[in-house]
Formats: sequence, structure tokens, C-alpha cells
Amino acid sequence: MAKRILNYLGWTLIGILFGILYMRIVLGPVSKSETSEFTFLNSIHDFVLLYVGAIIGSIIALLFILLDIFFLKKRLQNHSNPFLIRLVILIVLAIIVGTFHYFLENIANVI
Repeated sequence: MAKRILNYLGWTLIGILFGILYMRIVLGPVSKSETSEFTFLNSIHDFVLLYVGAIIGSIIALLFILLDIFFLKKRLQNHSNPFLIRLVILIVLAIIVGTFHYFLENIANVI
């Protein structure tokens, strides 16, 4: 049981990193300026990057864990490389969640 929890904790951390990476792509690089107004805006940029990225990453991780518990665990028992397949599925879920977030934010103007 502890091994399974640690395994899912690792996948959760990878999912959160994918969410932060997605937000880094969406927000772009931080502008470099030495004035105090832009320093404050840079801190807001970093906060949004981590806060929203962690939320999106948690959604990715939750979807992956549910998919793994109910579907992948049975299918990958006799497979030669289940880690690679799980990683590819996690990347695909990150792309789907990122696309859905982009659609809701920019096209549907809901977020």
C-alpha cells in the first residue's frame, strides 16, 4: 500500500510539473526591468505561474490516477515497459487539459 501511494505521489509531482510547464508556455518569459513597478508585476507573474500551474497539474494528476486505477493497472500487468506507457499517457492528458484550458480561456472566454 505504501509503495502504491509513493508511486502515485511521484506521478502527481510529474503532473504538477507539466501544469507549471504549460503555464510557463502560456505566460511567456518574465520581462526584465529594474523599476519597482515591474518588480511587483514580476512577482505577480511568478505567483500566477505557480498557483495556476499547480491547479492545472493537480487536475492532470487526478485524471491520470483515476485512469490508472480503473483502466491501466489491469491492462499493463503483463506489459514489458509500463512506465513508458504511463508517461506517454500522462503527456497526452497534459496536452488535452492544456487544450481544454486554452479553449475555455481564449475561445469561449469563460475563464
